Amino acid sequence: MLLTISTTHAPATDLGYLLHKNPDRPQSVELSFGRAHVFYPEASADRCTAVLAVDVDPVGLVRGRRGPAGDGGLLAQYVNDRPYVASSFLSVAIAQEYRSAMAGQSKDRPELAAAAIPLEARVAVVPSRGGEALLRRLFEPLGWMVGVQPHALSDAMPEWGESRYYTLALTGTKRLAELLAHLYVLVPVLDDEKHYWVGDDEVEKLLRHGEGWLASHPERELITRRYLKHRHSLVRDAVARLVTEEDAAEAGTEAGPAAKDPEEGALERPLSLNEQRLATVLGALRGSGATSVVDLGCGEGRLLRMLLDDRQFARIVGMDVSYRTLEMASDRLKLDRMPARQRERLTLLHGSLMYRDARLAGFDAASVVEVIEHLDPPRLAAFERVVFEFARPGTVVVTTPNAEYNVRWPTLPAGKFRHRDHRFEWTRAEFQGWAARVAERSGYAVRFGPVGPMDEEVGSPTQMGIFTRTWADVNPSTT
Repeated sequence: MLLTISTTHAPATDLGYLLHKNPDRPQSVELSFGRAHVFYPEASADRCTAVLAVDVDPVGLVRGRRGPAGDGGLLAQYVNDRPYVASSFLSVAIAQEYRSAMAGQSKDRPELAAAAIPLEARVAVVPSRGGEALLRRLFEPLGWMVGVQPHALSDAMPEWGESRYYTLALTGTKRLAELLAHLYVLVPVLDDEKHYWVGDDEVEKLLRHGEGWLASHPERELITRRYLKHRHSLVRDAVARLVTEEDAAEAGTEAGPAAKDPEEGALERPLSLNEQRLATVLGALRGSGATSVVDLGCGEGRLLRMLLDDRQFARIVGMDVSYRTLEMASDRLKLDRMPARQRERLTLLHGSLMYRDARLAGFDAASVVEVIEHLDPPRLAAFERVVFEFARPGTVVVTTPNAEYNVRWPTLPAGKFRHRDHRFEWTRAEFQGWAARVAERSGYAVRFGPVGPMDEEVGSPTQMGIFTRTWADVNPSTT
């Protein structure tokens, strides 16, 4: 099975940075059901194409009990379409080979990972239990231009009619992470089959990869039913949570770290800005090399979930001033049902950023996502001391709204903040001035990056500062 992804973004070879795959070096990886290969048939400044080829071993499927059901007898276990058509095997290969790209991460091009670029994807061949109509019903509501090429049952016998197999082409301007999430979820839906056991963790995968689009999709029930292999209890759970998410969106709220800011969430939702923001922050944390991270003001735990999904992070702590929010994070992350080994990596703390806290010391990195704008200036000074003077992680990633971008929100009155609880919203110059002063005073270097689409005049909707410690800590007992 083949998945090709092309772009004409200039320079097009930046696709290699987004996929974390060097265009000059083909790569292969062993999977439990075969091998996956990534290579580039074209890689120029004008156009770049990456191919993911999945070579499924049919004999290995039988030995690993991942073959089709036994209704067709022993022969059907060895002679079937699994090695040739896109299915849940392709989804597994996407998650394995393009894991960082799916998470919206790019160490070298974080701003590009968060940006919409021209993309073309081609999957040869997909089975569609619902025909061409289903292909269009699934992908067109997501903003893709859909091209469908049907395949006959037999070229030699056209009277036999069309098969249920198609070549699918998608064209649009999207973030690469969106394309991969859509394919990851919807390819097994088209096939209406999965090669592995579906349990509670599949609900979390569906909601995570369907974040921002599945709740409002007109075919969400069909998608959920097929993705979860028609397991009724799981489908009921997933649909109920999707309905809650959709109701929250209609009420002008946004889940995750921005849930405490419903007005801001409603304003930013058309851009999926929170999703882009978290992906960019995660990319910065990964790029720092950190293995221990504390998320300060963790909210309901969306960034924590992304950190848990990345094996680079062995120790993860989320802290929030709201005990109720921490309870919601615990429920959202399903801590009570989390496997013991994964549960050992995560700790939730109730605490305030206004007071020195020994529990915050010793981390490689800290994230502070959309927090500082809620602090009065005197409290901001206390925050600076708590984080940069006492906790002193090796890297601190801070995001805050860019006030200059507010003129691009048509529903935001001039001179108003994005949320009534914001004490300030800084321009890029103001944020960079504050960050430079904090860095110089505390022994950090700081660099800046955009989050969200760039506007030539006013910049991006969110601005990010990445602080890296330059002073070695001095042990008072030696001075």
